[in-house]
Amino acid sequence: MTKARTTRAPSGHRARRWIWPLAVVGLLLAGGVWAYGGSIKGNAEAGTAYMARVACSCRFVAGRSLEDCARDKLDGMALITLVDDEEAKSVTARFPLVAANKASYRKGYGCVLETWED
Repeated sequence: MTKARTTRAPSGHRARRWIWPLAVVGLLLAGGVWAYGGSIKGNAEAGTAYMARVACSCRFVAGRSLEDCARDKLDGMALITLVDDEEAKSVTARFPLVAANKASYRKGYGCVLETWED
């Protein structure tokens, strides 16, 4: 009795089969960033500035907890994270890898955003 030989494609062939689809996805992502990157950056800057100011007021003017203040986020702000600094009386809002803004409590002024730099 002879054994039937099965031929298998080398494992490198299987890996090469995924290169083109991955390259196409990479090009589509790069094109999307090129086309919409400015809009994404602008919206992230505005969203983090808004959220830092609102959360700072909520935290240090109204006296609520940061977790409670995080519930005030508007639709579409789920990716924005908030971090407070009790000693500096400030809140920093971050959108991953794109934008971050900080607002600090100042007596007589309330919560004020830090100066933006281009």
